[in-house]
Amino acid sequence: MMRRRMRAEGLAAFERLAAEFARSLAPGNVVALAGQLGSGKTTFVRAVVRELHGDDDGVASPTFVFWHRYPGEPPIEHLDLYRIDGAGEAAELGLEESFELGSIVLVEWPERLPALIPAGALRVEIEGSGDEPRSLTFERP
Repeated sequence: MMRRRMRAEGLAAFERLAAEFARSLAPGNVVALAGQLGSGKTTFVRAVVRELHGDDDGVASPTFVFWHRYPGEPPIEHLDLYRIDGAGEAAELGLEESFELGSIVLVEWPERLPALIPAGALRVEIEGSGDEPRSLTFERP
């Protein structure tokens, strides 16, 4: 497993790290995004979408809808498991379909339903929140 830890001193640096990471992604990659509330998971997704699609129009937290699809090349699926109460609810919502579409899949709160996350998923852990610096840990199997 490859593991890399980086520090972002501000929002611009945080978004640059996300954009750099985005350039390493390909269809079929799944990224598990972990971090406390307010750590910047959706901001990270927004920077990835902007880097890969040229803009981030429409990128929002899917906390209440659970799944957003951002069409483009490559297509990006954005899941939020924060309010999911188990595998049954995830199946009822069809969330497992997001992994079958040949897209890049970004999953917020993967620890809420670890069985949904495919083996071999990349992992990004974000520490910090608000205006404070953030530490990002990138893991690749």
